[in-house]
Order: sequence, then structure tokens, then C-alpha cells
Amino acid sequence: MYARLKKTVPISAWYMLLSALGFALMATCVKIANTAYSIPVLEIVAARAIVSAIISYADVKRKRISVWGNNKPWLIARGAVGAVALMLIYYAITTLPLAEATILQYLHPVFTAILALLFLKENIQRSTLTCIVLSLLGLFIMIQPNFLQDNMTQYPWLSIGAAILGAFGSAVAYVIVKKLTKTEDSSVIVFYFPIIALPISVFLLGSDFIVPSLAALGVLMLVGIFTQIGQIGLTKALHSADANKATAYAYVQVLFSVFIGWAYFSEIPASTTIIGGTLVLTGALINVFWKR
Repeated sequence: MYARLKKTVPISAWYMLLSALGFALMATCVKIANTAYSIPVLEIVAARAIVSAIISYADVKRKRISVWGNNKPWLIARGAVGAVALMLIYYAITTLPLAEATILQYLHPVFTAILALLFLKENIQRSTLTCIVLSLLGLFIMIQPNFLQDNMTQYPWLSIGAAILGAFGSAVAYVIVKKLTKTEDSSVIVFYFPIIALPISVFLLGSDFIVPSLAALGVLMLVGIFTQIGQIGLTKALHSADANKATAYAYVQVLFSVFIGWAYFSEIPASTTIIGGTLVLTGALINVFWKR
């Protein structure tokens, strides 16, 4: 039975499922570090970068390849874009319910399509156009509570904006990673992120640093470990020959986040979140499965 399942589901899909679980657990630890231990977002980013740098460097050395890669300008760009996007996403995670923050991240197919149109001169397929329309409609429905003065489930506009901008940054990083997979090893691509993110986050953190307790330190280490699992799974999935088949499995992260938000943080998604999130994910899945 295991052999049959392994044959039915491509290896890239297993990598993507591993990535989705890793990122969902990462988001959980980020929220715990900020809400339970009052660790600033930038300090969480710095801690994650330190752990990721150590693990990535060890992995690169294990493979006996150069840590600096071949296409340095694009590797640096990937690190810089990823660092800014991560700060925005972490802020959204700590100030929004876990389900809402995760769903808003999955607006990135909309931005990816727009970037491809503007910079790669790719035509927008009907499937992608459908994805854009459904995603924007879903976003509008999700933020409806903010327009109702007497509604108790209003979300901070700054947090919503951070989540959307983080999704845009993720789209840019996705395009760069896809380009880099042609010339770079996955471990090198992953390594460049922490060595760029660490100095940026430390500089911006300044005097807001908080000495973490032993328990908080453990949570911060888990942020880095789960992130590393998510990044390696994603990068290896993109390296696979059947990577396109695995894309849909990334959206399982939303289910993980909804369950964790309910089970650990007692967060129950609003009806507008369920309806809007369903439209966002439906649009994304149509974009994946539509036969062109």
C-alpha cells in the first residue's frame, strides 16, 4: 500500500506537504514567541536567521560545494526580498488570527501573474485571470468586518496591509528562487536568506532587544528549525521534474493553520474568513489544475 501511495503521489508533492507543515508550525511558534513571551518581531526574525544560517552552512559544507554560489546578484536579491517579506508576514501573524494571516499570504499567485506579465512578458491565461478575480473577491469578503462599525471581529488595517505586502514579497522571492534553481544548489539558495536577513533585522531592532527566557529561547530555536524544514521542502519540490503537480499541496498549510489556531489559540475563523478564504484557495487551485 505504501509503495502504491508513493507511486501515485509524486515525490515533489511529499516535499511540498513537508514544507506546508514546517511553515505552519513555524507560524505557530512565531505567534507564541510574541504573544506569550513578548519577543519583538524583528528579534524573532534575527533568531530565525541565526538558526537557519547554522543549519544551512552545515548542509552546504556537507555537500562540499561553495557557500557563495554562482549567481551572486540574484542570490543577494532573493535574500533581501525574502527578509523584508518575512518581517511583514511575521508582523501579520502576531497581530491577526493564524487562519486569516495564512490565507492572506496565499494571494501571491495574483502578484506572481502580474510580475510575469510586466517583467517576463507572459500572457495571462484564463485560469490565471480566474484566479485573480476569485482571489480579489475573496480578499474583499474577508475584510468586510472592517467596514461594519459594530462588528467585534475587525482586523487592524496595518496588519492586513502587512500580510498583503508580505504576499507580494513572497511572489517576488518565488520567481527569483525558480530562476535560481537552474544554476544553484537548493542549500545555497536557502543559505543566502539568513546571511542577508540577520544584519537587516539586527540593525532595525536596535535597543528593543529583549533577553529571552530559557523557554522563549527554545521557541525561537523551533522557529528557525521549522522554517528550515519548510524552505528545504519547498526548494526541493521546485527542483523536482514534476514540480507543477505539487503546487496544490502547498495550500494544505491553510488547513494546518486553521486547526492549530482553533486547537491552541482558541481562534474560530469568522464566516467571512471561511467564505473569502475558500474563494482565494479555489482561485489558486483553479490556476494549478486548469489544463491550458
